[in-house]
Amino acid sequence: MITSNANSKIKRVELLIARHKQRKIEACFVIEGKKIVEEAPKELLELILVSETFSQTNKEFLEGFPKTITEIVTDKLFKQITDLVTEQGILAVVRKKEEPFVIKKNMKKGFFIALENIQDPGNMGTILRTADAAGVNGVLISAGSVDIYNPKVVRATMGSVFRVPVWTDLDLTEALGTLKKANTKIFAAHLKAKSSYDKQDYLSNTCFLIGNEGNGLTDELCETADEYIKIPIPGKAESLNAGIAAGILMYEVIRQRKN
Repeated sequence: MITSNANSKIKRVELLIARHKQRKIEACFVIEGKKIVEEAPKELLELILVSETFSQTNKEFLEGFPKTITEIVTDKLFKQITDLVTEQGILAVVRKKEEPFVIKKNMKKGFFIALENIQDPGNMGTILRTADAAGVNGVLISAGSVDIYNPKVVRATMGSVFRVPVWTDLDLTEALGTLKKANTKIFAAHLKAKSSYDKQDYLSNTCFLIGNEGNGLTDELCETADEYIKIPIPGKAESLNAGIAAGILMYEVIRQRKN
């Protein structure tokens, strides 16, 4: 049993939770909670830490994981290292599964979301979770956006971080050029748009551009769009939350394609 925070495995977990740079160097991140640990691909798990109480009350659950990567820590120590206010007694170090950005040239009915400089962890997690639910083929994320392996983002995805294809740190102008070569129509969500989002046709290859929460999309990226679209706002709010806007657009694609 691990009892000291001077233990190398404890120090590693703390660094991965706290530092984006460390997550990038190791190509690993930390997940917390019984459900998400259960959902994580077993081949990506590197280390599982459980509290003493969890180990005693979840013996059958833990039998599903290799003992060689499972460590028990004291309840007191687990509370010190967890990123959660109400911890569940289990966390794990997981290897990232990152693949190069490649698009099939003969793709039909492709469905993508491109995110430029999204900063809020909750928004990012919500968009990834919704993309998973909507059956999106991939999420393109610009360099300068929040780290999708930030613990707050990972929690907000509710496990979708393992299921939806995501490409990070992209030059979006270049990536969108690749999508265009595959006959993908690019729609920019923009307040200056004249066309309502539900007046467009999303039956063929489609990609939505969603911009920064405060500043929206940059002019440079907007130039890559084939169409500007907007979500009507009859009330007094100036704009919609990025996560909500992305969800509305994704489910319009589902509505159009269900028939």
